[in-house]
Amino acid sequence: MVYIANEQRYESIPYHRCGNSGLKLPAISLGLWNNFGGEDVFENQRRMLQRAFDLGITHFDLANNYGPPPGSAEENFGQILKKDFLPYRDELIISTKAGFGMWPGPYGDWGSKKYLVASLDQSLKRMGLDYVDIFYHHRPDPETPLEETMAALDLIVQQGKALYVGISNYNAEQTKKAIGILKEQGTPFVIHQAAYSMLNRWVEDGLTDVLEKEGAGCIAFVPLAQGLLTNKYLNGIPSDSRAAKDYIPFLSEKDISDDVINKVQQLNELANERGQSLAQMALMWVLQEKSVVSALIGASKVEQIEENVKALDHSSFTQEELTKINQILK
Repeated sequence: MVYIANEQRYESIPYHRCGNSGLKLPAISLGLWNNFGGEDVFENQRRMLQRAFDLGITHFDLANNYGPPPGSAEENFGQILKKDFLPYRDELIISTKAGFGMWPGPYGDWGSKKYLVASLDQSLKRMGLDYVDIFYHHRPDPETPLEETMAALDLIVQQGKALYVGISNYNAEQTKKAIGILKEQGTPFVIHQAAYSMLNRWVEDGLTDVLEKEGAGCIAFVPLAQGLLTNKYLNGIPSDSRAAKDYIPFLSEKDISDDVINKVQQLNELANERGQSLAQMALMWVLQEKSVVSALIGASKVEQIEENVKALDHSSFTQEELTKINQILK
């Protein structure tokens, strides 16, 4: 049961304008990539979403293939939305995506208009929604013309199935082209969702410059490097960690090298000096980057969400701290 009054809820988290648009996102958003699928405990999912909203996290991020199995995160979210959040729909930013493999055959992957329109229709049905607030193309398609993919996003907005559109995993050059095409079509580009953390700084090599110039925002996913930027891996790989789960292919034992652990240990010492956890410092660090308006977190329990929000109590960095972080990360 959602129980915190509106005026109290919005005191917990600052909201940042997404580029030059009217859209504001909470500094911390909640992603349903992991721990919200059919293999996870439904009531735990429900508690996490309730608590996140009560703490001021108004943005819930999904994709068509989130699970496992694919689609189950949207189905579970739809059930929770119906049970708990329908009266609050206008206070929520709900996003979803398509671009990775979702169903067999030539029309269930990549970036064709056929796939994107059909996928969003399926996502809306799973969630019980008439529209999403943000719809993303999830990754570049090397074969489909970019004009067709952007035309699909434009069509989706014209149909009223999404209020805003964005892209994810595009590099700087691809992003610049996509923005130009959408401008010509009359649908503004609002947001780019990109992997960004202390251990993965690729967006600094041109992407954030493009976004700043074009008046668009960036939301950083995996800002904790899938748990590496927490105290979880300082002493090995716990059995309940992401690296230990067979169905999560994006983090494995080979990612946890001695060099990475050494950097993480040094960063942890600095975080302790700042009076916060490594995870809290890592979240606030990504928000120092120009164009980054929100850090997209994942969670497996309520307490993790609460700890992440507490990071906002100490969100600023001295120049000395930023310099020391850069030295550690070299």
